Amino acid sequence: MYTDETELPVQISRGDQKAFEHVFRAYYQPLSRYASGLLGDRDAAEEVVQQLFCRLWEKRENFQVSGSLKSYLFRAVHNAVMNEIKHEKVKQAYMQNQVHDRPQQEQPGSALQAKELEGKIQAAIGELPEHCRHVFRLSRFEGLSYREIAEVLGISVKTVENQMGKALKTLRIRLAEYLHLLPVFILLFS
Repeated sequence: MYTDETELPVQISRGDQKAFEHVFRAYYQPLSRYASGLLGDRDAAEEVVQQLFCRLWEKRENFQVSGSLKSYLFRAVHNAVMNEIKHEKVKQAYMQNQVHDRPQQEQPGSALQAKELEGKIQAAIGELPEHCRHVFRLSRFEGLSYREIAEVLGISVKTVENQMGKALKTLRIRLAEYLHLLPVFILLFS
């Protein structure tokens, strides 16, 4: 039915469900096996691949592939797995910090400090220039790579890097007094 793989991304971008279904059926298992080999967890691997296909369909109007569709999909899964591993490391570092650094009794002000920190972080993000804020949110909250952000926003990867650098520098300066409250903060804003 679909013999020319170079046409599939074009057909998907036009909303062709059958083309999307063809790609899904052809690549779901190989991508899941690849992700499972990287993650060592079949369920997590399938979740990553399912999320990839969901994002692909949701953003189908902007779906463009230069080169091999197969290479594109495997690279996208690779990036998603690396993001998953990075987030898992952050969670583990946070949990280790909580286990080792938590006093026996919760300090009375710590919940208040955490709430205050959350408010300060949100306020600092809100004060970023619009482009910096948008790039920061796509990177840190949506988990997109710089290349993916560039594609979504229609800007160069270098511009994404510059905007992200400005955002991180500004946030580090504005939130410097709170670094001692959240050691994982360094991982999130570096």
